[in-house]
Amino acid sequence: MYFGVFGLLLGMFLAMVDGMIVGTALPTIVGELGGLEQLSWVVTAYLLTTAVATPIWGKLGDLYGRKGTFMAAIVVFLAGSMLSGLSQDMGQLIAFRALQGLGAGGLMVGALSIIGVLVPPRESGRMQSMIGGMMPVAFIGGPLLGGFLTDHLSWRWAFYVNVPLGAVALVIVGVGIRLARTERSTARIDYLGAVLLSVAILALTLLASWGGVRYGWGSPQILGLAAVGVVALAWFVRVERRAAEPVIPPRLFRSRNFTVAQILSFLVGAVMLGATSYLPQYMQFVQSLSPTASGLLLLPLMFGMLGVQLGTGALISRNGRYRIYPIVGGGVLTAGVLLLLLLGTDTTTAVASALTVVAGMGIGFVMQSTMIITMNSAAPRDMGAASGTVTLLRTLGGSLGVALLGAIFTDRLRSGLADRVGEGAARRLTAGSGQLTPQLLDEMAGPVRGAYRAAVTSGLHGVLIGAAVLAVLGFAVAWCVREVPLRSAEEPAG
Repeated sequence: MYFGVFGLLLGMFLAMVDGMIVGTALPTIVGELGGLEQLSWVVTAYLLTTAVATPIWGKLGDLYGRKGTFMAAIVVFLAGSMLSGLSQDMGQLIAFRALQGLGAGGLMVGALSIIGVLVPPRESGRMQSMIGGMMPVAFIGGPLLGGFLTDHLSWRWAFYVNVPLGAVALVIVGVGIRLARTERSTARIDYLGAVLLSVAILALTLLASWGGVRYGWGSPQILGLAAVGVVALAWFVRVERRAAEPVIPPRLFRSRNFTVAQILSFLVGAVMLGATSYLPQYMQFVQSLSPTASGLLLLPLMFGMLGVQLGTGALISRNGRYRIYPIVGGGVLTAGVLLLLLLGTDTTTAVASALTVVAGMGIGFVMQSTMIITMNSAAPRDMGAASGTVTLLRTLGGSLGVALLGAIFTDRLRSGLADRVGEGAARRLTAGSGQLTPQLLDEMAGPVRGAYRAAVTSGLHGVLIGAAVLAVLGFAVAWCVREVPLRSAEEPAG
């Protein structure tokens, strides 16, 4: 079984490592292809389609077979990776990242749902140790590999590198995973629910991205997006209550712990993706570091997250108690994000790197505990839908977080530049055709360099303040978790 599980973890690795590799390459990608105002959409397009596809992949697995749908998701992901690497402009890259995200939506949910069937919740702490063995490679090796490939080959290899890994995962899963045969379901996928969910997610993401930046908050465009999002969500809830096979079964939310875990997943996803998407901007533009070095300087954040996840998994497996961890995680994450506000234009590189460790620890506490709570709250028949929902909420949180916090970053960057070098110069430095890389910035006049670095720092501080607000909300919500005994076998969900 464990040989096959390694293949599942490798599939999860593809989804985890992609964001880490691409994150350190983003400043170079944007500098080469142009379009600073589209930077967040390279991440958001991927997260958006991942969020939309996740519950659909989970339900397809429940109905038609988890192994086959997982392998199909890998194929779609690899196709999107190849095309992303071949992109010639920002529009193509965003479109192919969206295709890549469609496949990525099935990687995490597929692996987790299969593991959820093979391994009972009481033993999931041991399984988390195996996941922890893969995560250091993804979270630590990802930024390093992304930086190395960008420095010595091309940013395109940040996408091409997925292909050999995906091929290995396909072979291992095909040979090593054996699930009990189930009769082919005649039930239909809830396509109307999937479409409504997609419309709602897209409307809310555009609202978060454009509000106050491209359009005023009271503009017809923003008010229209808000109306579309609310109507689509309300209609989605109504459809899910009546559908024979809903994309997200409402019965899951009868469990208080399940509901709380989803809220926490949403919030920690927003904080994690928001922070890790913009810290490389600071490291490369303000600290004047190469992509490889900026990846190295995120190691404390990754080590903090991974160390806590491994330790928490072992403790939960030993005593079966978990309520304290999301509470501690919310508090530590809030402190860690606020601590990052100490980053400035004169902060030393070593201090800048060390300041990230506390936020990483907070993320680790919350991520580990919410996944275990989710799996313990769902019946075996809903394992795919449950793992799909928690992944969906985390990804959706990341999508909205990157969009909203990215809008704050861009607005503060532009206003900060305008204050220092004038509106005209600021417009030239941030225009879509102004392909500004960290290397080009170093060649500019001293006053311009100083102004841009101060503006990037101001933009990052805006991101961190927004992330701190989300972390405080998570800390408050975590107190609602109840201590329900973990199942040790295929028992009814608690």
